Amino acid sequence: MHGSAAPVDRLQGLLQRFSVSARMFHSGPLCGINDFDDNGLGQLHLVRRGPLTVRHAGEEHLVQEPSLLFYPRPLPHRFITDASTGADMACANLDFGGGAANPITRALPAFVLLPLSVLPGALPLLDLLFDEAFAQRCGRQVLVDRLFDAVLVLLLRHLLDSGLVQSGPLAGLGHPQLAKALAAMHEAPASPWTLESLAAVAGMSRSRFAEVFADRVGMPPSAYLASYRITLAQDALRRGDKLDRIAQQVGYGSAAALSRAFASVCGVSPRQWLKST
Repeated sequence: MHGSAAPVDRLQGLLQRFSVSARMFHSGPLCGINDFDDNGLGQLHLVRRGPLTVRHAGEEHLVQEPSLLFYPRPLPHRFITDASTGADMACANLDFGGGAANPITRALPAFVLLPLSVLPGALPLLDLLFDEAFAQRCGRQVLVDRLFDAVLVLLLRHLLDSGLVQSGPLAGLGHPQLAKALAAMHEAPASPWTLESLAAVAGMSRSRFAEVFADRVGMPPSAYLASYRITLAQDALRRGDKLDRIAQQVGYGSAAALSRAFASVCGVSPRQWLKST
């Protein structure tokens, strides 16, 4: 007797290839006015006790309940709290593998503000994170960093399931049928995917798949696959891998074929791109 097929893991392929690591840099009360400049990293702030006023890019938000503030890309921001009582917070820098080219960061809004209560199943994790962050026990930094990593995965899952991301790869991953095709590309980027084979994975007709994919993700499936392969190639170039080896890993038959595809997406050769980074 056969069981039902296992549900597709929509984030696994992306998180395997583009790691995200958190590093706590503050825990405890934050008092008065505090400015966070662009340090080249994303940031995740957890507010255990407010109130807190947040300002960035001409916007202002008042945070009065335990909340999460997520900046996937660098964005200077200011926190304003009572000068004497402050706000209890734990804050971490986020290093997304691949930097600005990481498909996860590119797909997210510049700022996400959520009450902690909306993250299903996260409250015991958050209680442990705050307890460890505000104490001074041995191993605290490593443990809290890993707990921040876990909170980030729960946040990404919530953004997928809630429909808060309206376009881009994460919006596609929030669509039950498109998610199957996107996850397949992420898991096996070197496979010789065609519109027909991707539509079959999604369980849709070729024309319907192409239409819905372009509407949700913002580009045709072939363009997304090419962009994803080049992003993987860029990550491998940064690590010092050889071009012919990268070509095999990302689905091009030769270094020359990869170079042509790379130039069509980036406007420069792999060698020129690497020199400019």
